[in-house]
Amino acid sequence: MRLSPDKKSQIDSLWDKFWSGGLSNPLSSIEQMSYLIFMKRLEDMDILEQRRATAMGKEYKSIFVGNESCRWSHWKHMSAVEMLPHVRDVVFPFIKSIHDGEKTLFSKHMKDAVFIIPKPALLKEAVGIIDELDISAQSSDVQGDLYEYLLSQLSTAGKNGQFRTPRHIIRMIVELVDPDVNDRVCDPACGTGGFIFSAFRYILKKYTSPDMVEIDEEGDYHNLIGDHITEQSHWDKLYNDTFYGFDFDSTMVRIGLMNMVLHGIKSAHLELVDTLSNQYEEAEKYTVILANPPFKGSIDKTDINDKLTLGTTKTELLFVEQMIRLLEVGGKCGVIVPDGVLFGSSGAHRSLRKMLLDTCQLEGIVSMPSGVFKPYAGVSTAVLIFTKGDSTEKVWFYDMDADGYSLDDKRNPIDRKGDIPDIIARFRNRKTENPTDRKGKCFFVPVKEIKDNNYDLSISRYKEIEYEDVKYEKPEVIIDKIEDLERQILENISELRQLVGEK
Repeated sequence: MRLSPDKKSQIDSLWDKFWSGGLSNPLSSIEQMSYLIFMKRLEDMDILEQRRATAMGKEYKSIFVGNESCRWSHWKHMSAVEMLPHVRDVVFPFIKSIHDGEKTLFSKHMKDAVFIIPKPALLKEAVGIIDELDISAQSSDVQGDLYEYLLSQLSTAGKNGQFRTPRHIIRMIVELVDPDVNDRVCDPACGTGGFIFSAFRYILKKYTSPDMVEIDEEGDYHNLIGDHITEQSHWDKLYNDTFYGFDFDSTMVRIGLMNMVLHGIKSAHLELVDTLSNQYEEAEKYTVILANPPFKGSIDKTDINDKLTLGTTKTELLFVEQMIRLLEVGGKCGVIVPDGVLFGSSGAHRSLRKMLLDTCQLEGIVSMPSGVFKPYAGVSTAVLIFTKGDSTEKVWFYDMDADGYSLDDKRNPIDRKGDIPDIIARFRNRKTENPTDRKGKCFFVPVKEIKDNNYDLSISRYKEIEYEDVKYEKPEVIIDKIEDLERQILENISELRQLVGEK
């Protein structure tokens, strides 16, 4: 993330204003901030489109015709007391009613949105900060970074169960799955859209001249122009038929859509739907699935999609089965699961693992340390990489010790890499390397051995621990050393007393 200290300071100030202004729920705060950002972008986009039309000698009808008072430039200079009722009662209803090209991406999910900024002073201060950020004038790189930095506060806030997947973990999974320009990418529990825009940036990186790409200290890519995508049809597909996301929380869908827009994805298909319910009917539609679905959740039995067969209400199991259903044959998935999925003893746990081995090629399992999701969750997790179709012959395991950050609640950066570069390199070279030493970081396990172990997929079942043979001194030698040490201490005390006595 390449943001100047000034920009970060402005965003920090924006959060401070909302927290001190009475909006203590961070999810509500980021939603209200997104509405204001959208209001600012509306006028910026309108001005840009007007200039383009003029340059091309075409007519252009402004979206603000008949609604001039809804322009950001019109009301941003109002007093705080005037601004709050005007934005709440005039501007906000206006943006909920927009149906015009790119502008519809965000506004079409505004049906149940509510403007809840409570204080005139808070609105006035927030508008001033957002105006200074001048988001639309920045490159797509910086626009995306600005919003990501805004979202980064969600992890520290806890989010009432809503939290973001660490972006370096997302990038690792995207690298392992390796989406391409002709893929159709889906996240069935998309949240803020991190997997979707990371896949977009990864694809652009693949098709950008290497000497153009810059990588920042956090491992993110910049200057992604896709100059090797030469067919217009590929660009059309990338923008219109590549990225799909679903979430059952309308707030998360709106936040995710704003994230897509600010990362340059103009036509992301993000929809409000519970993909585990009977409302969702898609199957065998996607070639890539990337996800971190909710852990430890459950769903009402009567609402579970009839096509799901595991006979459980545990969402961490149902989501993986649904992902298998959603993939085309030959499609690939990268998904984060809690460790219990790998070794749970229930019939549903075992059935899912059997499904993964018998109907998919389970290519790899990366066991991650429990601190990866701190401070909001301490559960141990793993990444599953699998391809739908055929069956598994052997599974590649990797035991991740570090992800580049401290594994405590602070998650301070260490080297920002940890084992991740090694994981990516060795996964790509796994077939030629063919590691079998189970004392090492990674190794293959034949599927027969896994089946003989009741389909257990936990790395601890197969990894060999090498114990060092420590030789201790005989007890009488240790006792002699302790007695010598005691004598030295007594002598030192005696010398000190003599020195004190002399004084």
